Amino acid sequence: MFRRELLMAGLTAALVTPALAQGWSPARSVRLIAPYAPGGGVDTSARLLSVPMTAALGQSVVVDNRGGAGGSIGAGEVARSAPDGLTVMIDALAHTVNPALMRGLPFDYATAFTPISQVLIWPQILIVPANLPVRNLQEFVAYAKARPGQLTYGSSGNATAAHLASALLTRRAGLDITHVPYRGGAPALQDLVAANLTFAFGTVASSLQLAQEGRVRALAVSSTTRLAALPDIPTVAEQGFPGFELNEWNGLYGPAGLPGPVIARWFEAVKMALADTAVRARLDTLGAIPVGSEPEPFAAYVRQQREAMAVLVRETGMELG
Repeated sequence: MFRRELLMAGLTAALVTPALAQGWSPARSVRLIAPYAPGGGVDTSARLLSVPMTAALGQSVVVDNRGGAGGSIGAGEVARSAPDGLTVMIDALAHTVNPALMRGLPFDYATAFTPISQVLIWPQILIVPANLPVRNLQEFVAYAKARPGQLTYGSSGNATAAHLASALLTRRAGLDITHVPYRGGAPALQDLVAANLTFAFGTVASSLQLAQEGRVRALAVSSTTRLAALPDIPTVAEQGFPGFELNEWNGLYGPAGLPGPVIARWFEAVKMALADTAVRARLDTLGAIPVGSEPEPFAAYVRQQREAMAVLVRETGMELG
């Protein structure tokens, strides 16, 4: 039912929205590569946006999952593709982390892609077990400093957004806490609820209900502003760590050398998809923030993030594992 409603809303938007950038139109269906397994955040983003983008472009946008090797297998597929606009990719924060972690790749993340738009931001929530005797981030830091080497934090895997946010926080706060990587976010959250971990960062989609049910306690959010779903939970930055921000996010890329008219057409398709009423409603329930940044600012952001992630990886000694 949701997919049919989404398609109808997308078709309606296509009728009432001014024409997309002229100069290029796909001659056949296009591939939207999601370089991760089905069911994750990138796959969710790709499938949610593919319907209104199909209406916007006038050709089917087919989601193609090419998971494995931290997203580098799917990224390599795009890097090898012709710059004709018929193959694009929606990638995660890992797009800017992998260059600092992976050696010997057959492509260079810095030069193999054309950034088109930052599509979504997925803020993270710092959560602790419900029985942990802390009520805010300052109390948590004091609790952890009194127990060096005794505590653990979990993540959905090495070098994931949850791991990176936790590593950044522990480094900024001067905490000695052991990282426990899991094969996905769900088992990490299960162990946190059972108080087998001291803290974790989780997405709004995975953590909000647990917090609302009192099964975990939310202490902070990783974004620069508070979340509408948790207006009483301050940001990490508000609680003594100015400038702190580490969210999961998704961006749209094509292969290197993508012509200007193709970039413009895809960018307009992104904007139309994010303006779709059904898409916005679904994003609200998932806790995702629509962005739709223009290509040049997005390219600058990708460069800045690549540099920042390289520093974080180096300073924390992070490895893929």
